[in-house]
Amino acid sequence: MANKIINQLKASLAGYFSLNGYLIPEEEAEQVIREGVSFKGTNILILVFAILIASLGLNTNSTAVIIGAMLISPLMGPIIGLGLGIGIEDFELLKRSTRNLVVAAAFSVLASTIYFLISPVSSGHSELLARTSPTIYDVLIGFFGGGAGIFAIASKNKGNVIPGVAIATALMPPLCTVGYGLATFQMQYFFGALYLFLINSIYICLATFIGVKVMKFKRMQTANPARAKRMRRIIYTISILTLLPSIYLTYTMLSLSRFQMNADRFINQECRFPSTQVLNHSAIRADGHKVLNITLIGKVLPQDSIELALSNRMQYYGLSGVKLNIIQGDAGSLRDTEDLMGHSVSQIYELAQNSLVQKQQAIDSLRQIIDMRRQSDSISARIAPELKVIFPQISEIAVTRAVFGEISTGDLDTANIALIRYNRQISPKEREELQQYLEARLRVKSIRLVRVE
Repeated sequence: MANKIINQLKASLAGYFSLNGYLIPEEEAEQVIREGVSFKGTNILILVFAILIASLGLNTNSTAVIIGAMLISPLMGPIIGLGLGIGIEDFELLKRSTRNLVVAAAFSVLASTIYFLISPVSSGHSELLARTSPTIYDVLIGFFGGGAGIFAIASKNKGNVIPGVAIATALMPPLCTVGYGLATFQMQYFFGALYLFLINSIYICLATFIGVKVMKFKRMQTANPARAKRMRRIIYTISILTLLPSIYLTYTMLSLSRFQMNADRFINQECRFPSTQVLNHSAIRADGHKVLNITLIGKVLPQDSIELALSNRMQYYGLSGVKLNIIQGDAGSLRDTEDLMGHSVSQIYELAQNSLVQKQQAIDSLRQIIDMRRQSDSISARIAPELKVIFPQISEIAVTRAVFGEISTGDLDTANIALIRYNRQISPKEREELQQYLEARLRVKSIRLVRVE
């Protein structure tokens, strides 16, 4: 009974994935692919226009314009032709596809380079920069896109697959970025984008080759088995070699992403202060080292203490070995101009406002200290007439404040002191009355009387 159910499931699944009745004749599919390989006349003009549109889209950071250029571009034809040529062992088609792909790529790079040389806008935008660090995800996009493309070409019901493949695999933007790198002499853009274009081309070709084999396209009658075997080895070797750098770049990307996630978690849970807030933070790699920059705004904290406290907690968030850089909220304490570049205008304004508030608080505190000193200097003169009547035995008095330090514990204590010189000896009762008078008159909780000889 169980075997019967399993067989029924297999038959059902086989029916879903069966290609019988869904494919156009092989000759018709091959004819469509062979026509798309050609790059002469209008195809070259369309390609140049498409590359210029893509360059404009990248220059203005317009996703809609870039998508339009992808749909216009006929660049997919030679790549599909490469896969078909390898699959059916048609080496003439393989040579023609390779030659046309190289010519098309050269025209594309030349057109984009000329455009970016004369373009008044030379800064890179997010759509441009995104095509300089390919990862294994780009490999998978190229492979699955190529698979969808070859099956769509051979299918009776093509639908919107081909335009979708053109958008997903994104062959035009990398070539535009290659031209941008040449025009601006930024080789990291040049090599990164060129590598992305190679990834897309090779894995679309590989998926096409596999699709041709799955659909059992007939080999050329004049095919050379030994030569075909050698060609398959070459395509497999190139595919693996192309894959390896993307694995390393993927690992680097995931490592940085994990670092940033750990940094966010660390900031949210550990950087909670009563009168200070985190204005901004960034987790970056600089000179091969991981750096966590934290900008604080509000009450300025002791720099050494806060760095020590946070550094001891970083190991619990997977941040061991990360350099911690804390920037306090005073705009004047930012270490260099680059620290300001990461903040918006509103954030810089907040830093400046906070700096002004802190400076005003310091000024008010100093004014209070000065006022207290002035009062201490003049208080003796103010109470002298009263003392002359109430306590005629006092000849001189000076009132001041002093800070005492406990030798054993190091604790500090502020005390009010009255230095007194007497005309004659006073009794303990008179001394107590004098102390009570001074505490009430000076409005202090306690005061120490010290006799001066």
